[in-house]
Order: sequence, then C-alpha cells, then structure tokens
Amino acid sequence: MKRYLWFFGIIFVFFITIVLLYMYNNADLKVVEEKKPTKQENMAVPQKKEPKPEPAVEKPVEKSTSLTLAAVGDILIHDTVYNKAKQQSGQYNFNPNFVPVKSYLTQPDITVANQETMIGGTQHGLSSYPSFNSPHEVGDALKENGVDLVTLANNHTLDRGEKVILSALNYWNEIDVVYTGAYASQEDQQNIRLMKKNDITVSFLSYTYGTNGIPVPTGKDHLVNLIEAEKIKKEIKRAKEISDVSVVSLHFGNEYERMPNDFQKEMVKVVTEAGGDIIIGHHPHVLQPVKWETASDGSKTFVAYSLGNFLSGQRGNFKDIGGVVQLTVTKHVKGEETEISLREPKFLPTYVDRSFVIHPMKNLTGMKKSYDEMKSHMKQWIPELNFFE
Repeated sequence: MKRYLWFFGIIFVFFITIVLLYMYNNADLKVVEEKKPTKQENMAVPQKKEPKPEPAVEKPVEKSTSLTLAAVGDILIHDTVYNKAKQQSGQYNFNPNFVPVKSYLTQPDITVANQETMIGGTQHGLSSYPSFNSPHEVGDALKENGVDLVTLANNHTLDRGEKVILSALNYWNEIDVVYTGAYASQEDQQNIRLMKKNDITVSFLSYTYGTNGIPVPTGKDHLVNLIEAEKIKKEIKRAKEISDVSVVSLHFGNEYERMPNDFQKEMVKVVTEAGGDIIIGHHPHVLQPVKWETASDGSKTFVAYSLGNFLSGQRGNFKDIGGVVQLTVTKHVKGEETEISLREPKFLPTYVDRSFVIHPMKNLTGMKKSYDEMKSHMKQWIPELNFFE
C-alpha cells in the first residue's frame, strides 16, 4: 500500500511540474505578445518627411507700349493764303499746301497743330490781319493731312466774337477733330481733352497770354483759356489723374524774337513743377529752341518754346520757317508700377514758299545754309536732338 502511495505521489508531482511549466511558458508568450507593437503603434512612429516644394512665385505682369506724338506751330491764314486756295466753285482747297509734309503729319500716332485763326466759315465773312476769320476748309485740310487735335487759345481767339468761335467749334466737332483752349460752354471747358493710343492716354490743355486787348465777355470765360498760374496748376493736377502724359500748349513770348523771354521761362517752370510733361509753345512766329526742363523732384519736361509759323502769309526774317517736332512716349507697366518716359526728340525744319506750300527744308536746293543754321539753332540746348533726314 505504501508502495502505491509513493507511485501516485511521484505521478502527482510530475503532473504539477508539467502544469507549472505550461503556465510559465504561456506567461512568457503573453509578455512577448504585449510587447509586440500594434499596427496603430507602428503608424505613430515618426516617418522621414519629404520636403514640401516651395510655392511658385508669380512674376508681375510686365508690358511696354509706345506712341509717337508730333506738333506743328501756327496755322495763320492770311487773305493771301485763302485767296490762293479758292476754287472756281467758290470753295477752298488747302490740301495742296501740305503735300510735301503730309507723311510727317500722318505717320505719328497723334499730331497737334496750333490753329491761330478761328475757322468760322464764309457765312460770317472771311477776314485777315488784324481780325481773322478763316474758311471751314482749313479744318478739312488739317484732318485730311493727319492733324488729330488743334489748340485754340491764342491772341486772335476773340477777333470776331462769340458767334465765329461757336461756328468754328461746331465745325471741328462735325469733322471729328479734337479742340482745346476755346470752348462752347463752362461744361465743355471742364471736359479735359484726352486721346488714347496704344494703351497710353494723353491729356491736352491750352492757354494764351492775352487776346489783343479784346475783353473776354462777362460770364463767358470759357470762350478762351488765359494763362493764370494757379488755374494751370489745378488743371494739370486734374489732367494727371486721368492720363499718363499731359501736354500743355502755351501761347506766349515776344513776336519775332528767336529766344524765349523771362515770362516764357517763368511759365515753363510753373508747368514743369506742376507736373506737365510736354510744353508746346507758339506766338513768336519764328522758331525758338527746344529744351529739357527739370523739376525740383527730378522729373523732366520737354519744352518747345516756339514752333514758328507752319502755314501763314508772313514772309522773311525767319517768319516763313517752322517745323514738326516729334517725341516717342513709352509706358512700361510692371505689376502695380507704371513708368512713363519721353525719348527720341526729333525735328523737321520746314519752309513755306511763295505759293504757300510747306516744304521740308532738307529737300530744298539752295537752302542748305539756312537749313544748317536752323538745325544749330534748335538743338543748342539739346545737342543730341535728331533731325528727319
């Protein structure tokens, strides 16, 4: 009996040992399984990140455009000029006067002329110096030969009164030529003239020193713009708010003097400081030099002090010599910034023969000495001034 008890005791101990070993091994496996990282834990392990590409920097839109602007001096229609242009029909034809210079007026994007005499038409009676009224057909010829805008503020604006002014303005409107300097009403006067070419907007203003002693009718200041410094400053400011380039026409100076006087220089400084970009001068009836004028802020203004007579009945002593001045205006836009530059000033001296035909002086035989003298005279302040050759 004891022997059997011993045998069962050994089996019991063996069984217990097996159980304990089984439990021990399972415990190890559990620990190992608990230490094995889960899928979630694997996802939480920091991964090496690829660097994000830098966002593309958009370049500002950049664009350049340009236009050419030309101007001529006085269109002063004496009776000798319009009598020569009269046809058998009773009408007038001034186109032949412009044939040799037509290409110089039509090629620029904008061409400006100083229409010294009112084109009130034959219905008001034509007249010559000292109180002018010219045929409507002068306007037809200017348009046909490339003139886009006429300046009308001068000492002869009031020569024949309001009725002739209004007749002239109506005709300019009828043939679609822009005018400035004389107006039909206060509202018309407040409308600053603008012309836009090649995405460049140009404004035009026009003023005269006086009206040969003829008083401006009371309450009708719109009939002619007078040179008044404060008024000019205000209008240039308005013009610059609505245009890229401002052109100011000034009728000033002493007749037949080839160099500007102190008043001209003073007014040029006023316009330059006010921000005017281009000054076109007339009244002396002879050529005065061109110049770059610099404002206190460093900006530059191109000045043609006097462009002389382009078409008139005056003769001798440089009064039958005029010219075409031309500038290139460039507009460079880069993003929100806009830069305007004036460059390539050019000049064409012209001569009116005894039949009142306008010629480039360079084409006339026997005038080389006069031509060279005009070139020297015009470029004395801008040595780099180019000439049409």
